[in-house]
Amino acid sequence: MKRNQDSATNIILVVIFIFIIALCLFPMLNILARSLSSQNAIATGKVSFFPVDPTLDSYRYVFVDKSFSRSMIWTPILTVICTIISLAITALCAFPLIYTSLRGKTIINILIILTMYFNAGIIPNYVLMKDLSLLDNPLVLILPGCLSVFNMIILKSFFYSIPDSLRESAEIDGANPFTVLIKIYLPLSLPVIATLSLFYAVGRWNGFSDALMYLTSAPDWHPIQLKLYHLIQGSQSIDTTREGIGIGGVLPPQEGMRAAAVMFATLPILILYPWLQRFFIKGVTLAAVKE
Repeated sequence: MKRNQDSATNIILVVIFIFIIALCLFPMLNILARSLSSQNAIATGKVSFFPVDPTLDSYRYVFVDKSFSRSMIWTPILTVICTIISLAITALCAFPLIYTSLRGKTIINILIILTMYFNAGIIPNYVLMKDLSLLDNPLVLILPGCLSVFNMIILKSFFYSIPDSLRESAEIDGANPFTVLIKIYLPLSLPVIATLSLFYAVGRWNGFSDALMYLTSAPDWHPIQLKLYHLIQGSQSIDTTREGIGIGGVLPPQEGMRAAAVMFATLPILILYPWLQRFFIKGVTLAAVKE
């Protein structure tokens, strides 16, 4: 059984590796498509299924853009910070709700679940961020979305599956609730914690709407996905004005630079997922069914 699971894992890793390689070659494949559709190539009969004059200039142009490089450094840092804070708040919110002696537990659960169905809207949220002085502040990317009720319910369901006798024996020995959480519940919850880490990390990495609304005058704090949004929409372009850029004054196609930028923004998550996929499957399964 274990050998079959290892074989399936190896197959998944090979497929993901092939997909990553294909994604890395996408800018050059884009140049191939342009060469196939070129009127000159068709007129001369030199249509080829192989790239014509392949080049990696698109990647070089992306690296040269200072704002894009800054976003590539800032976004992983932001993702790690948000993931750690979100996991801490999620655990602190889910753990007290497993106590049957908690006063007002039913009302607290109702109020928390109501936030999943009702939202104030964009304008009230913007006014709130303004009143909290979070506009054009990098904290606006961290604090408002630091807790997901859905993820909290998953973690609480997993906590319920841990026998109460472990908690009660620790409390008899004098352990306080924080000690019980840190030394008993969290070590036993590593699969679901890895799953929630992936949820929070992917959500933050792919998020750009909050930065689009709240960081209008702070481009230095724009995450990579917002840069991609502006690049694809055409409102911004890769900075190609620096001295020494270009070969013979010819710039690579804008589509090729967009493809290279998308590859750089997608590659980290593609690399991270294979190492967490076994925790991902186990964590979701165990959190969904109470043993």
